[in-house]
Amino acid sequence: MADTKREIERKYEGAAAEGGTELPDLSGVPGVAGVVDKGVAELDATYYDTPDQRLAAASLTLRRRTGGADAGWHLKLPVSEGVRDEIQAPLSDTVPRALSGLVRSRVRDAELVPLVRLRSARDIRHLVDGSGALLAEVSLDRVRAERLGGGKGTAAWTEIEVELADDGDPAFLDKVEKKLRKAGLSRSASSSKLAKALGETGKRAKKPAPEKEPVTAGDHVLAYLRAQYDAMVELDPAVRRDVHDSVHSMRVATRRMRSTFRSYGKILDRAVTDPIGDELKWLAGELGVDRDQEVLTERLTEALGRLPRTLLSGPVRTRLRTWAHARHGGSRRRLIAVLDGKRYMALLTALDALVADPPLLKAAAGDPAKVIAKAVRKDFGKVADLVVQALDRPPGAGRDQAMHDARKKAKRTRYAAEAAAPALGGPAAGLVKSMKSLQTLLGDHQDSVMTRGALRELSALAHAAGESSFTYGVLYGREEQRAATAEAALPEAWEAIEGQMSV
Repeated sequence: MADTKREIERKYEGAAAEGGTELPDLSGVPGVAGVVDKGVAELDATYYDTPDQRLAAASLTLRRRTGGADAGWHLKLPVSEGVRDEIQAPLSDTVPRALSGLVRSRVRDAELVPLVRLRSARDIRHLVDGSGALLAEVSLDRVRAERLGGGKGTAAWTEIEVELADDGDPAFLDKVEKKLRKAGLSRSASSSKLAKALGETGKRAKKPAPEKEPVTAGDHVLAYLRAQYDAMVELDPAVRRDVHDSVHSMRVATRRMRSTFRSYGKILDRAVTDPIGDELKWLAGELGVDRDQEVLTERLTEALGRLPRTLLSGPVRTRLRTWAHARHGGSRRRLIAVLDGKRYMALLTALDALVADPPLLKAAAGDPAKVIAKAVRKDFGKVADLVVQALDRPPGAGRDQAMHDARKKAKRTRYAAEAAAPALGGPAAGLVKSMKSLQTLLGDHQDSVMTRGALRELSALAHAAGESSFTYGVLYGREEQRAATAEAALPEAWEAIEGQMSV
């Protein structure tokens, strides 16, 4: 079983640390009532990575550590500067499956091998407030590093580490830093002990080169495409951990990539991108099983919360929780199996190859103001045709489907405009905003269609169990009204959007 901890820390080095002297006196830091000596802990950590250091290149660290209060396996995932999520698992001889799965999108089929061993003597102090509550842990770490793979170097250094207590105020670290700087210390140039060890004991993984400023139409499209691919890979561990909104965000990244292939077929060869787009559609569908269930559950829960007690008949809330839990659990298991499967790994490999060697066509070298703008206008024209079709249809299943089709096309046009915004500026940004508002209106209508389907299912389950189905009928009627409101608002909303179109 793996546990997660949010780690907020800063590392320092300088004259005081280099000499191996004692920690500066921190009793004068505002808010600190006492400095508690916790003694010296002997830590022994072995860091694992692929031979070509894929984890290090992505600022991920995976280690097996003995000694100290948290011996075990630790996987650290970057959140922001100085902030990481540490996933912990019990000690074992091999990498726990709970952690190896979280790095599979980076590691793929490569083997995880011991790369660096760090042995540290950690002299620990606790900074506490007037009630004795922990504010931060400060330690003086005397580190010895030994390269195990990709070199045979050794290194030794001393650093000071300040880790904020759980749920502490990050502003407190600024107060500690002010005191440390007065003592001659400065922020460490390395983001982690592993990064420093790799730099001082042998060859270190190269970070991806910074993206060049986009110039051509192809440059702009590829910059957008690469950003979505990076987001998809980075979200993989969060999806596996069931982090809130991660499934939705990953699904959006896959859709943005697929939409880019389709919208910019004059820039990227669709003979190459279409098969990858098909696989992205498959993945989005698998991600959607869980996401659609989340949306339905949230919508129904909120709708129940708005109903007066007089309209609640039978164990409606219990029925909804049971239904949602059963469907969520099944979809979660299926989704993890998908992410562990060969088809998903093959998709990642194909995307790697595409962004490394993109199938650019002649138009890719063209002026983005012409090439990209033309593609966006073409997508907008398709949205316009679908909206007109929806408005021309009478209420019912036909209009529902037409509005759903228009929503999907509005989403694609929005993504095309997002890719175009850095090149086209305000007009493209305005179109993004317009398509987002249209997507929201049409999305609420589609959510109503889906919710009514769920209510029919819940009503049937309740009826079969001998429960009242009255409340489901009330909710169904309200969803019908929400759909009718969206349909009534569409003509005016579309008229306003057409008037703003200037790309």
